[in-house]
Amino acid sequence: IPLAISQNGKVHTFRVEVARTEAEQEKGLMFRTSMGPDEGMIFPSEPAQRSFWMKNTVIPLAIVFIGPDHRISNIAAKAVPSSLDPINSAGPVIGVLELNGGRTAERGFTPGALVTW
Repeated sequence: IPLAISQNGKVHTFRVEVARTEAEQEKGLMFRTSMGPDEGMIFPSEPAQRSFWMKNTVIPLAIVFIGPDHRISNIAAKAVPSSLDPINSAGPVIGVLELNGGRTAERGFTPGALVTW
């Protein structure tokens, strides 16, 4: 589906997969070896504190936590492949977006940016 991030009058559009089911959310981007620069995966949820890890994920990712107001609450810009360390949201979120590592910095996204999907 299309997903847009808006900040400082600029909008960037991504094409993302939706991890809808529990099984899809558990697998996420595990075992993928590449992803296009404007591709990603969104994990929608009811508002809750979320925690992710990089188990079996071989590409570096940016993990973007999206608050109930649809704004970025926090970003783990370069999550380490295969790490079992938890990466936590800064509060309740309604979605978590995984993009290629470093992509948020390249586009200048920071907390407060608006995310729509």
